[in-house]
Amino acid sequence: MLTVDPHPLLDLVAFTSTFPAPLGELPAPGWLQDLLKPGAAAPLQSDDAVRGAVRDLLRHGGYKPTGRGKPASEYLVRASGDGSLSTINAAVDACNAVSLHSGLPISVVDLDRAQAPFRVATAIQGDRYVFNASGQEIDLEGLLCLFDAAGPCANAVKDAQRTKTDGATRRTLTLLWGTKELAGRSASSFAWYRELLERLGATVEHPVP
Repeated sequence: MLTVDPHPLLDLVAFTSTFPAPLGELPAPGWLQDLLKPGAAAPLQSDDAVRGAVRDLLRHGGYKPTGRGKPASEYLVRASGDGSLSTINAAVDACNAVSLHSGLPISVVDLDRAQAPFRVATAIQGDRYVFNASGQEIDLEGLLCLFDAAGPCANAVKDAQRTKTDGATRRTLTLLWGTKELAGRSASSFAWYRELLERLGATVEHPVP
């Protein structure tokens, strides 16, 4: 289902989740929303070393992870700190909680809006996609991305609008964009992530079937 091009730094964890009901019928419980707040107790904590290693991963293909192009995990730290990190749905909230505390960027794709086969590779010149409902685009050249049959659809900075979750979503493909510079962090982040999803009633399959 998923192939990954060789990469000297990437320590990817990919898995699928099936939720017991559409996400529109599964509001995030209080305990999950609490994990989005500053100072929440969590088994993992990010720091400058984690942020630097993640940026090194994104730089490898020539991408510049700065400004508006910085890793999504860095946006979450700022949003949590200023109180603007609000609940979206159970799947995205779980993603944001793990990404916030682990420091690893995470992508969540609606499996029913994406088209197999899937591949992780570095985007080339001309690759781009719309990443929000306003129609804004991101230039993907040099950035590690998830590709489906229709083209790139997710990465460690901004995921494509066309494959994002919505209220009808029941099946997701999740990618933890880890790096070998942080030995064991991808695995420990996934272990905690799996606990959260199973607490929400989701069934998790890892590795990707």
